[in-house]
Amino acid sequence: MNMEIYDIPCVKGFIRMCNDGWLQGWHERNGGNLTYRMTEEDVAACRPYFDETPREWVKMGVQADNLAGEYFITTGSGKYFRNVEPDPIHSIGIVEINAAGDSWRIVWGLADGAKPTSEFPSHFMNHSVRKAATNGANRVIYHCHATNVIALTYILPLTDRAFSRALWQSATECPVVFPEGVGVCPWMVPGGADIAMATSEKMKIYQAAIWAQHGLFASGPDYDTTFGLAHTIEKSAEVYVKVLSMGGGLIRQTIEDDDLRAIARDFGVTLNENFLN
Repeated sequence: MNMEIYDIPCVKGFIRMCNDGWLQGWHERNGGNLTYRMTEEDVAACRPYFDETPREWVKMGVQADNLAGEYFITTGSGKYFRNVEPDPIHSIGIVEINAAGDSWRIVWGLADGAKPTSEFPSHFMNHSVRKAATNGANRVIYHCHATNVIALTYILPLTDRAFSRALWQSATECPVVFPEGVGVCPWMVPGGADIAMATSEKMKIYQAAIWAQHGLFASGPDYDTTFGLAHTIEKSAEVYVKVLSMGGGLIRQTIEDDDLRAIARDFGVTLNENFLN
């Protein structure tokens, strides 16, 4: 059997993660987006499938020196996650970043005039921040419309502390998975430089940020870790929503602050003490 680009692990994993998100119900219509910063080995494996002639350079409106010359796999603007697996050539693509770190060009995929996700500037700036914060380990940025996370942005104070505590106390694994907590951004018009910059400030500290009345923005070193982070946050939010619904807003018992500290001690993680009493 002749190998295709879809058999290369970085592309195969990208397609699988898109489908996993669709199956969770987080990607209605063309909602959500995913990008992956490729390794040198990924680029070498995919290069034989690149277009003979790359397409035109397009300015992003944002710039990052530490991403100059990088390659990214990205979902397409207006494309549906449910179509990524059956029709990847029209739904996703690979883009190259220029030497100035301010423009992209398509080198594979996004066929018939498609473009990278409209949130690419947000992804790009947050790749830059997370690359710096993790000494190059972070490679995935994922945005999804996680239902229960969005619901909580209508009732909880839009503060990092309020959301971090609610999520930590709703599922025992949360203090281990994201011990630094989560960031929260107020509602902003999607797709522009403002939301990109606001999110990047949060991502200097956190692996994940919540966009009020919009969704979840998660990062990680690989597909499994990033999807697992988003899944964990959404599951905890679902538990909290159900508890509030069943109890009429009354919570009789929860994981207390000293319990959270005990979890952190036994699992060898450092909790953000600013969010503890």
